[in-house]
Amino acid sequence: MRVDKTTLQDLSIFHHDEEQSVFHHLNFTQTNGGREQLRIILSNPLDSIKAIKDVQQTITQLISIADQWPIIITNGTVMVLEKFYDTPVESFPHHPTAAHSHFYKIFNAPDFSLTKYSVEHFIAFVKGLEQITSLIDQSNSQQLKIWKERVEMLLRKSLIETMLQVEKGKKLSPVEVLSFGNFIRYHFKHETFELIHIYSKLDAYLSLAVACKKFNYHFPVIEETTTPYLEATDLFHVQLTTPVSYNVHLNNEKNFLFLTGANMGGKSTFIKAMGVAVYLAHLGMGVPATTMKLSLFDGILSNIQVVDNIVKRESFFYNEVKRIKSTVEKISDGKKWLILIDELFKGTNQQDAIKCSITVIEGLRKMNNAIFVLSTHLYEIGEALKEYPNIQFRYFETSIIDDQLVFSYQLKEGISNDRLGYLILKKEGVVDMLNKL
Repeated sequence: MRVDKTTLQDLSIFHHDEEQSVFHHLNFTQTNGGREQLRIILSNPLDSIKAIKDVQQTITQLISIADQWPIIITNGTVMVLEKFYDTPVESFPHHPTAAHSHFYKIFNAPDFSLTKYSVEHFIAFVKGLEQITSLIDQSNSQQLKIWKERVEMLLRKSLIETMLQVEKGKKLSPVEVLSFGNFIRYHFKHETFELIHIYSKLDAYLSLAVACKKFNYHFPVIEETTTPYLEATDLFHVQLTTPVSYNVHLNNEKNFLFLTGANMGGKSTFIKAMGVAVYLAHLGMGVPATTMKLSLFDGILSNIQVVDNIVKRESFFYNEVKRIKSTVEKISDGKKWLILIDELFKGTNQQDAIKCSITVIEGLRKMNNAIFVLSTHLYEIGEALKEYPNIQFRYFETSIIDDQLVFSYQLKEGISNDRLGYLILKKEGVVDMLNKL
């Protein structure tokens, strides 16, 4: 599925302030390598139902065994192994005897200590991998099967099997330290890094499994269809601690959602919630909804946080127009798209914005290969659009109780004409401050 950099930023999949990102929300990895693999996974939505289902099966199985996951493999374990290969040490005896090992331990004490420490961590690492392969013994996930078989094959070495038999807490003899260290360093380097890479991927997918379980996400049903559709019950935004959920139903006959409501009413959150959920679905991830059914989309495009560009001398409005133009060009390919537009044409005067908005909406709504969700503060244009049967009208209700704004965040049918900007200005004391100048 195609997603450009602007859309990734708009949906906060990644964010310059990482704590505000979806990535951070889903990150339960235990290793640096797992964290990087999670970033790769979240950067590459899938484009086939087969691939998506296999990831769903991978995460499902990892959810079932997450509580049994071995804790002996830590980020420190991996770092020790990587450092062992990067640190120069005095050459080991090829066939260490008790005497050779004793002299090496005395005359190369720092190298012996590093080797001993690294061997101990290596044994913990391979024992952890052995436990993981036993946990995923019967898997419906093709990817887990591949990793399991590869790990088992790499560990099928006589000296590795000897290490696996070392009892917990047993003190290694100097001969064992040098024999194991020599093998690991000079005969198993490539294999060690491959095992670390596999574990990093497992760590990343385990992170998604933990997130699904912790946040009670559910796996969506994705279908290959000729035209796009999206149905969701109790959909919410992943980053909200106490979210209000929504029900959404968009299809070929009703493929355009026209959204209105006051500032801070919930429009942007709703749009992002839809975008993030569809994005997660195409990763094979569970989604923040009780149920969700959707078509396999070919791409997501958003127009949410448009900015001006002083260097290029491009105004806010000009960049809005460029983004709309780029959107039309891309979705004219007949592929299935989800298009998210928040507060269309904020960068021009109201009269101009109304004319431009109506022109754009009347054009976009003709395209049945895409689903559109568009919010606007220009409720006046709603009446002109009611003649089009494929446009749904929804709004977020806002009430004023005792001079206080009350946001229900409930999605209702119709068009809102709330204009609360002055009230917010007054409520925050800005009007009084200005009057006292």
